[in-house]
Amino acid sequence: MRSTTPESRFRIGRTRTGLGLFATIRFPAGARIIEYTGERISAGEADRRGGRYLFQVDAGHAIDARARTHLARYINHACRPNCEARAVGRRIFIYARRAIAPGDELTYHYGRVYFRAFIEPVGCRCPTCLRRAERAAAAACGSG
Repeated sequence: MRSTTPESRFRIGRTRTGLGLFATIRFPAGARIIEYTGERISAGEADRRGGRYLFQVDAGHAIDARARTHLARYINHACRPNCEARAVGRRIFIYARRAIAPGDELTYHYGRVYFRAFIEPVGCRCPTCLRRAERAAAAACGSG
């Protein structure tokens, strides 16, 4: 069996929301895909820094993945994601919610607090919300 490195299991590519992380191999449902890595900081330091690449581990700790070397930072939000984040001790892992094929973009729901602070003010651009908006626009055009 051929060994794969994180770099060979993923590719970074363009999406409607910027850069995203795409699978290059198949992941079965339930598979642990990748760890969300970065600098481990206190919750107070996370509040001081702010930013979009902070992942709260527990009430007192966060992971800051602002360095571009942390691949999981490229996983985008989706309202109907194919992955989910799980805390395992003081680490965060991303798991497949369903089978993921090569070429699929990896997504997980960022949570209510992040969604309300960063996504809702500008409008969600995940595939589900974009399809919903396109259907609404088509219906509005057809009704006039």
